[in-house]
Parts: sequence; C-alpha cells; structure tokens
Amino acid sequence: MTQEEEIAHLRAENQALRETLNQALAQLSEVREDLRLALVRIEELEKQKTPPPEFVKANVKKPKAEEKKQRKKRATEYNHGRPRSAPTQVVEHRIVTCPACQLRLGGISLARVREVIDVPPPPRVEVTHHRIFKGWCASCQKWHEAPVDFHTEVLGQGRLGVRLSSLIATLRTVMRLPMRQIRQLLLSLHGVDVSIGEIVEVLHRISTHAQPLLDDLKATIRASSAVQSDETGWREDGLNGYIWSVSTLIMRYYEYHHSRAGEVIKQLLGETFQGVLGSDFYAGYNIYQGFHQRCWVHYLRDIHKLKGKYPGDTEVWRWAKAVKDVYDQAVAWVAQEPDPGWSPRQLHQMRVAQQHAFEQLLWAICQPYVRTTAPQQTDVANAWKTFYPNCLCSWRCQAFRRITI
Repeated sequence: MTQEEEIAHLRAENQALRETLNQALAQLSEVREDLRLALVRIEELEKQKTPPPEFVKANVKKPKAEEKKQRKKRATEYNHGRPRSAPTQVVEHRIVTCPACQLRLGGISLARVREVIDVPPPPRVEVTHHRIFKGWCASCQKWHEAPVDFHTEVLGQGRLGVRLSSLIATLRTVMRLPMRQIRQLLLSLHGVDVSIGEIVEVLHRISTHAQPLLDDLKATIRASSAVQSDETGWREDGLNGYIWSVSTLIMRYYEYHHSRAGEVIKQLLGETFQGVLGSDFYAGYNIYQGFHQRCWVHYLRDIHKLKGKYPGDTEVWRWAKAVKDVYDQAVAWVAQEPDPGWSPRQLHQMRVAQQHAFEQLLWAICQPYVRTTAPQQTDVANAWKTFYPNCLCSWRCQAFRRITI
C-alpha cells in the first residue's frame, strides 16, 4: 500500500469514527432530555403523594450508639431470682458412698434444690350409675321410686355432669375451640367419647340455664346511674361483627351483634335507663337521648394530633392548652370529696351548677373558631360544637367520679 492510499484509508476511518461519535452524542442528548423529563415527573408525583393513613406509623430514625440513653436500673426489691413455689411433694436424693472409691461419705448436707413443675396425669372420666329402686304400696296401689335430686350434678335430662358441661362451655367460649377439637380433646385426655351433636346440645342447655342470670345482669346495669359503653370488631364463623360492652364500676357485660347501628345500644340499655351514658364520639350513640358523657380521652387525642399537624401555629397551641387547662380544673374538682354535711339535693345542685360553669369556660374558648376557616374549626372545634351538651354531663353524676372521661 502506498503512502497516499494509507492516508486515504486513515481519513475514511477517521470520518467513520466522527460519524459514530456524532450519533453517540445525539443519543446521549436524547437520554439526558428523557432523564430531565423523568425527574420533573417524579417531582410532580411526590408533590401529589397523599399522606399515609393514621394507622401507619412513621419511620423513626434509630439513635446512634453514643446517643442511646442509659438503661434505667430496676428497683432493689426486684433484684432477685424467681421465688420457688410451695412444693406439693419432696423427693430426697441421698448419697452414702463415694462413687469412685466406695468409701463411706461424711458431713452429708443439702447441696442444692432442683425444682420441677408439672401437671398430674389427666383423670379419667367418672361414670356414676344411680340405681333408683322402687316399691309397691298395697294401700295406694301404685309403685313408688326413691326420691332423688340431680340438679347439683347434671343439667336437665342430659347425661353429662355439670363439671364436664362447664369444661365444654369453657373450651368453646373462652378457648374458642371448634366442636371436633373439643370432642378429640375430651377423648384424648379423659377417655370420654361425646358426639358433636351432644356437645351442641350441652351448649344450648347451658345457654338456656344461664339466661335468667344474664337478664339479672342487664337489669342491674340498666338500674345503674352511670354506664360506660364501647364496641369493637369481632369475627364469628367467618363473618364480621361487633362485641358491644356496657360497664359499671362493678360489672362488665359483653354481647355479640352483627350490627354496629345505634339500635344495639338502645337494646342493651333498654327503655328504662335513666343514668348517664359514657361513650366515644361514634355517631351510633347519638340515638340515646338522655344524659350523655363523651370521652375526653378521644377529644384530647384529637387535639394532640391537631398540634402535630400545625407545629408552628402558636394560636393552635394556645387554644389546645386552654382546653386542657379547663379539663384539668374539672378533673381536680371531681377528685375533691364533697362536704358530708350537704344533703343529696344540695350535692346534685352543686354538681349541675359546676357543670354549667365549666361548659361556659369551654364555650368561651371554642366559640370564636366556630364557622371559621381556622384549624381549630376544621379539625376539633366542630366536634365540640356538635357534642357541646355531652362533654361535661358526668359532673352531675357521683358514680362517674371513678370512670375515666
């Protein structure tokens, strides 16, 4: 190849490389433009990103090793080992001779105690045949049987005793075991073979037997001067439902319903209830038209969330502190013991007057934000405006002195 040909070849190769470079630069420019558009789109989507729901907890940055607080030491009364249980039997393991040289040992004393906790073997089922004899009366011309009373041993005409029936009811209601597992458990532990149909019949019999007791519990609750109510979700046989509770200072009653409507609380309280009902702000409780105390824990929790939503708004924080101060004053007043010389009528009049006084204080704090665009109106004060008559009713009821409001 001559020098001129080599130069021409190199120039052609150089030109091809230049064209390839230009194409690469053009593609790189397109990629940069696509990347710029993607970043702009990502920024727009981040601005439109909705906040997570309230039940999703925010990620908390773990503190560095040097920032960790020193672990709080336990009180001295807890710095000891687990105490031993009282023994039901003692087994002594003594040694007389040396296991190595068979020499008789001296100075024998207790070296240590090994505690073993176990359950005894499950007892087998007891089958009792009550043999009832009869006799013929020549005067009455009839047969007479020996008098017996089985009401303390068995329910109705069934063959399962009260202890076995109670065990079945506990396994079904408290332990929530299926029928087949209850049957297998009784057969494995106690050697008693009970059919599924008999287990169902025992549960129905216990339900019928306990109905008067449930009616007495409801009557006692309905006669109380103050009742606290709540409800929570509960699945039964694969279906969504709710457990409703009505509680007094000395009694707790729970009942399952498929509905969360206000008719349930109306049914639980009955038509004769004249006391104060305590509840949260769920609208289902609005059906009750008597004295109604709304839960201050829920209300103060909403105020706390409001402060977190507007951390830099001093007006919101001032308003929240003013509401909390009134609540603290009311709680302190409730904690005071009344004058023993006052009559019940005087005590009632004093409580009602104090209730109205606290209501006026709260109304003066919340009223300026009603029907405004302030955060207090949009988030919390609207609830106060709606449930204004239900926030301090418990002050008129002595039974609510120990119930959290």
